[in-house]
Amino acid sequence: MTNWKSVSGNSGWEALYRAGGVAALVAGVIFRRNIGAEVDLFTAYSFPTTVSQWFELLHDSPLAGVAFLGFFDVVDYLLVGVMFLALGAVLWPAGPSGVVVAAACGLVGITTSFGANVAFPMLTLSQQYAAAASPAERTALLDSGRAVLALNPSQEIFQGTGAYLSLLLIALAGLIFSLLMLRSGLFNRGAAWTGILASACDLIYCVSFIFAPFLKIPLLASGGLLLMIWHLLTGWRLLQLARPAAGGGRP
Repeated sequence: MTNWKSVSGNSGWEALYRAGGVAALVAGVIFRRNIGAEVDLFTAYSFPTTVSQWFELLHDSPLAGVAFLGFFDVVDYLLVGVMFLALGAVLWPAGPSGVVVAAACGLVGITTSFGANVAFPMLTLSQQYAAAASPAERTALLDSGRAVLALNPSQEIFQGTGAYLSLLLIALAGLIFSLLMLRSGLFNRGAAWTGILASACDLIYCVSFIFAPFLKIPLLASGGLLLMIWHLLTGWRLLQLARPAAGGGRP
C-alpha cells in the first residue's frame, strides 16, 4: 500500500494532480465517449448513409457531423491523457513498471486516435463540395470522401486499424492504472473496480468483435457509461489529493 505522505507531501505535483482531476471531470461530464450515439438518440440528426449525406450534414450542422465522426472521442482521449499523467505520478510508488507500461500504451493509443480520426478531412471536403462549380468536381470530391470514410468506417463493427488500436491501447492503459489504484489504497475500491470493468468491456469488444459482432453495442455502451463514472470518481479523488500539499492534512 502506498504511503500517503509520499504522495500528498510532495507539493511539486499539486498542479499536475489538479490538472488531471479537472481533465477527468471534463471528460466525464462534457466530452464523454460515444457522443455521436447520444446525438443520434436525442436529436433530429441521424447517421448519414452516403457520402453526399455526410457532406450535407457537415455543411449544415458541423458539430453534429464531427460528433458522428468521433471527433469528440479524440478530445476525450486527450483529456484522459492528462488524467493518466496525474495517475502515473500518484501511483508510481505502487508500481513503477506498471505506470511506465500504462503510460506508454496510453500515449501511443491517444496519438493513434488523433491520426486515425477523419472528422477534419471530411469537414474540409464537405466545404469544397458545397463550393464546387462543376459536376465533375463534385464527383471527384465524392470519391475522395468515400476513400476517407474507408479509413474509419464509424458505423461498422471494425472501425479501422487506427481506431481499433487506439481503443485497445487506451483500454489496456486504463486497466493497468485501475489495478494500481486498487493496490495503492489511495483510491476508493469502487472507483478502481469501475475502471477495471470499463476497461474490460472495451478489451472484450476488441477480442470478440470478429466472432460475436452482436456484442458491439452492449459492450461499448456499457464501457462508455462505466468510463464516465470512473472519470468522475478519479477526477474528484485527484482534486482531493492535490489539496493536502497546500493545506497540510488528509481530506
